[in-house]
Amino acid sequence: MAENKTQTTGASVEDFLAAVEHPVRRGDGLRLLALMSRTTGRPAEMWGPTIVGFGRYHYKYESGREGDSPAVGFSPRKSSLSLYGLTYGLEAAELLGSLGKHKTGAGCLYVNKLDDVDEAVLAELIRFGYRYVTTVLHQG
Repeated sequence: MAENKTQTTGASVEDFLAAVEHPVRRGDGLRLLALMSRTTGRPAEMWGPTIVGFGRYHYKYESGREGDSPAVGFSPRKSSLSLYGLTYGLEAAELLGSLGKHKTGAGCLYVNKLDDVDEAVLAELIRFGYRYVTTVLHQG
């Protein structure tokens, strides 16, 4: 079975964020680093070359494929900020309605810039997403 491509790398999160070309994305990445660290209480780790993750959970599919993934995380992509692990759980749907300008898809939350969203609502999404992924999903 193929190995999961998204694994912790040991690379420096700070160096990764400092190298983000777009100044708004770089600044938003630093803000997300602080917000997710504070909200989860977990240190940031690089997962693959572009994902900053906090905490982890082990998954196993019926197909037999299994691995570890960050509980929550983000990546400052060129087109938008991709946020992972925040759209799961019962609270997410209600909170997303008051978040501000965003898109969702394939388990991800996409934000153009942090100034487009309510940071207090985002913190709640992080808190609920982290708890859901590390308690409900972790049970498998």
